[in-house]
Amino acid sequence: MDTMDQYLLNLGLDSSPSILLSKIFLLVFAVLLFNFLVRKLFSQFAIKLKKTENEWDDALLDVARKPLAWGVWVVGMAWVVGIVSHAFDADTLNFVATLRDTLLIMLVSWFAVRLVNVVVAMLARPGKNRDAWDKTTVEAMGKLVKAAVIITAILALMQHFGFSISGVLAFGGVGGIAIGFAAKDLLSNFFGGLMIYMDRQFSVGDWIRSPDKEIEGTVEYIGWRITRIRTFDMRPLYVPNATFANISVENPSRMTNRRFYETFGLRYQDQSKVQDITVAVKAMLLAHAAIDTHQTLMVNVNTYNAHSVDFFVYSFTKTTQWAEFHEIKQELLGLIGDIVAQNGAEFAFPTQTIQLLPQQEPGANGV
Repeated sequence: MDTMDQYLLNLGLDSSPSILLSKIFLLVFAVLLFNFLVRKLFSQFAIKLKKTENEWDDALLDVARKPLAWGVWVVGMAWVVGIVSHAFDADTLNFVATLRDTLLIMLVSWFAVRLVNVVVAMLARPGKNRDAWDKTTVEAMGKLVKAAVIITAILALMQHFGFSISGVLAFGGVGGIAIGFAAKDLLSNFFGGLMIYMDRQFSVGDWIRSPDKEIEGTVEYIGWRITRIRTFDMRPLYVPNATFANISVENPSRMTNRRFYETFGLRYQDQSKVQDITVAVKAMLLAHAAIDTHQTLMVNVNTYNAHSVDFFVYSFTKTTQWAEFHEIKQELLGLIGDIVAQNGAEFAFPTQTIQLLPQQEPGANGV
């Protein structure tokens, strides 16, 4: 028993029933009054803190409100129960003290988890004087901290109930080896998820694809075991995290430009007009508002094909949006077609030329 428990024991043993009831009433009233004062104090603090520009103090106050209110009730009711326990024997007080300390440990853990959730939510969105952190990284850090809080709380409870933490840790080391062999796939997926968080090769909301696997879509969720990807036909694709350690992953969401690369074939009879056409097409691209002229821009004759004289257009658009790019591509193709027509040329199509040899007169060659 601690000092407070001993005080309660002496308080009950030295009191008559009427005096004991009065003391119990006063103690319950004191608990209610203290809880009321705490609530009023929090309300006053909340009004004052809302006037400040700092958003962290508001969050901290909101997180601490419920755990502290429950803590007042736990401590107060532990005192009341300790007084009214039958004969105030030490075993009953020890049980009450153990239950009180257990609930307080749980309340502290609850406060820590609530605090982590609020911090993660605030860091993931932009504030008044700061930019938003990467959502995937913040969520990963939050999961690690919450796991550490829960494990610490469990160890503290075990120590409180008389279990030897050193023995538990030693058993955990031996058992961890066996579990590691039995759950190697689970552990590989766990560390695969950890590598995704650390390397940040993609984040939630990114469009990814792999040339090694049939994986393409938008990342919806990154867990400790699997990553959920929404394919373009709106089906969910669940990929074990260990897969990403053995494949190449392309992240088109992080491209800076989209490439416009097309080859056009003109008729051989329009060969004399190819030079003027390529010059006009290049001038059109340089003047087009959607083309990034700081990137590579080329319009050149490529090859003499079987049926055409080919030239290619190589440039980059400023936008990376897929739908907008195709609108621009359609416009560029139309403009190039107009330039070809304005120069009196036409696009080639597969043709065949049949050469007929002249017929020989009868009797030629001695026949």
